[in-house]
Amino acid sequence: MAVKKISPLGGIDISVEAIASVAGSAAIECYGVVGLSAKNLDDDSNEAILGKKNFEQGIICEREKKGGYSISIYIVVASETKITEVIVEVQKKVKYVLEKTFGIKFKNVNVYVQGIKEL
Repeated sequence: MAVKKISPLGGIDISVEAIASVAGSAAIECYGVVGLSAKNLDDDSNEAILGKKNFEQGIICEREKKGGYSISIYIVVASETKITEVIVEVQKKVKYVLEKTFGIKFKNVNVYVQGIKEL
C-alpha cells in the first residue's frame, strides 16, 4: 500500500518502505529502545533485532476511515528502563518526524513492546 498525498503541483505516492525507514530510524534514536522487532509473534525472527533494511517487518501503516494514517511499531526495549516512558517518547518522536518529513497527518502511533533485552 502506498500513501497518497495531493499537493497543488500534483500527486505524490509515498511507499510503505519509506515510511518504515523514517519511522524506524526515529524510533531507534529514542532512549531505551534497543531496536525494532518483527510484528509476527509466530515468526522465528521476532527474537532478532531488525536491521535498517528490514524495518518494514516491524512497522504497519494503515489509512484511517476518517482521514489520516495510523502506524504501529514493534520494538525491543532495554531492561532497567521505564517502559511507559520509552513508549511515550517513541510515540512523540515518530509522530513528529513522520509529519514533518512527509507532511501527512498521523492520527495514531501505536507502540508494541515485543521484548526486553538486557544490555
